[in-house]
Amino acid sequence: QVRSPSHSQPMSAIVQDEGLQDGVRRIIFGTGFGTFWLVKLIFLDSISYLSHGKLSPPLERHLLIDIDDIFVSERGTRMRTADVEELRAAQARIRQMVPGFRFNLGFSGRHFHRGYPAENRGEDLLLTHAGEFWWFCHMFGHTQAHLFENETILENEMRLNREFALQHGLGVDQHYSVAPHHSGVYPVHEPLYDAWKRVWDVRVTSTEEYPHLRPARFRRGFIHRSVMVLPRQTCGLYTHTNFYARYPGGSDKLEASIHGGELFYQLVLNTINVFMTHFSNYANDRLALYTFETAIRFVKCWTNLHFSTIPPLQLGEKYFTMYPDEATPLWGNPCDDPRHRLIWSRNKSCSQLPHLLVIGPQKTGTTALYAFLKEHPAIESNENSAEHFEEVQFFNNDRNYLKGIDWYRSFFPMTNDSQLLLFEKSATYFDSEPAPKRVHALLPKAKLVVILTNPAKRAYSWYQHQRAHGDPPAVEHSFLEVVTANDTSPKALRDLRNRCLQPGLYAVHLQRWLSFFPNNQLFIIDGEELRHKPVEVMNKLEHFLQVTPYVDYQYHLEFDPRKGFFCPKVDGRRRCLGASKGRRYPDMCSQCSAVLKEFYLHYNVQLSKLLGQLKIVAPNWLREELTKG
Repeated sequence: QVRSPSHSQPMSAIVQDEGLQDGVRRIIFGTGFGTFWLVKLIFLDSISYLSHGKLSPPLERHLLIDIDDIFVSERGTRMRTADVEELRAAQARIRQMVPGFRFNLGFSGRHFHRGYPAENRGEDLLLTHAGEFWWFCHMFGHTQAHLFENETILENEMRLNREFALQHGLGVDQHYSVAPHHSGVYPVHEPLYDAWKRVWDVRVTSTEEYPHLRPARFRRGFIHRSVMVLPRQTCGLYTHTNFYARYPGGSDKLEASIHGGELFYQLVLNTINVFMTHFSNYANDRLALYTFETAIRFVKCWTNLHFSTIPPLQLGEKYFTMYPDEATPLWGNPCDDPRHRLIWSRNKSCSQLPHLLVIGPQKTGTTALYAFLKEHPAIESNENSAEHFEEVQFFNNDRNYLKGIDWYRSFFPMTNDSQLLLFEKSATYFDSEPAPKRVHALLPKAKLVVILTNPAKRAYSWYQHQRAHGDPPAVEHSFLEVVTANDTSPKALRDLRNRCLQPGLYAVHLQRWLSFFPNNQLFIIDGEELRHKPVEVMNKLEHFLQVTPYVDYQYHLEFDPRKGFFCPKVDGRRRCLGASKGRRYPDMCSQCSAVLKEFYLHYNVQLSKLLGQLKIVAPNWLREELTKG
């Protein structure tokens, strides 16, 4: 039985069953599982024990304690000589428990010697012993990066801090920096990263803001422009948390965090911890020294964990070796988090993000739909991309996605018109595996439009498209050779086969999108109806989008008998898509049709069931495919 020191009654009964009766070993926990910290620790050990160590995390832990805002504190709250001596002594004591331990000090030189005389003497002593610590740069004046679009201002701030470091013998070659108030790290402010690279060659930083401050257990790292961004932890000590007796919520709250609470479990569960503290936390009651020394001793008393401290650059490399899946960021919407809005440039606006995405798939009529939507006075598209014409291809293309949301926003107009609906069309989003998650993170309320045509015809159209553009596998091989290619075929031929066939697995891709978006944000268009009855389709789409004013598309679309499809009508004249659209191809060979009918049958059945669940009428082509012999 486990008893809490503050309770006379047992908190939980824990029974080990050796499995002598049925051969199944168990560890059974009674009541009180979540009420006493030791029970949770035993639970973690139980998982390791029962799995023979397979589910046991490593015992190594890496600890970095940053002291932000060196020289920035208000008068009366800064370190004096006795505080500096105790900082040195505490560092030596912690190093006995944490090999290699050093405090990591972030400085803003403009605020040097702004305290009372006794505090200024403390700062002088700190600089005298500068070689005993690690140092990293803040801004010279503790400037928040997001307030400045001008890189020159940020660079000057950093250069002044560099000059201060050189004057006072501070070793600042760690390639590590932390932005004051986390400004510019996330949400990303590109001028900060530019200035960091030019002045300090920063390769690693940390923030508590990615993806959000709370809950802390969900904080993650990411890499942006070769800068490793580590998740930073808070320990309950902030700028004005300086006295034990005045701890917010009472000193019992701090003690609970240290002895089996939040701080304890951060040290236990996180393989790598970067903690944020402040200059003033080491003066006054020296609350940070008490907190960390006590917490580390307590963890080492109750666990077999091995702590060490390594330089920030090595720490970043180790983190992303351990968690490589975190390297690619997942860009969230800054306007969905009040904290993020406070550290996002005032010159940036979420109104410069689209409300509607036409997600594809390719060769189903998405370009025609794009042209039709642009005829509406309350709907505006993105600017053309130099690489992909009318398509931005942000969410599916890693190279574009890693450029960040400022790059994405640049394709859309700045507007204060709340009635204007911005949209983009990138037909490659539909079958992209990462796109749904990425779109949802940035545009969770976006409406999505999908066009579905007969997947066999879509595959043939893609083949002919590639052939017309001189793609070697399409030119050198018949369509039958493409769709019957197997895993022993040349890679180029297999790639073409996949691009022909994979987008047509409609149910598979729709289910992926529906795992992130509710079905009331999804509008599915029958591609045959769009081609032959576009006015009806566009009027229904208008209703779905709830745009005003209402536009009757019968006055904006007109059939072109020479082209064989409808075109936008502008100033009384048809404005049709280019010669590459609406090509007439030779009929698909009968053997090709048979191969594709068999290939898509299972997926078309899945699609029919899915549309039924969504209460969406199946397209005519789908009903025909499933009823034909």
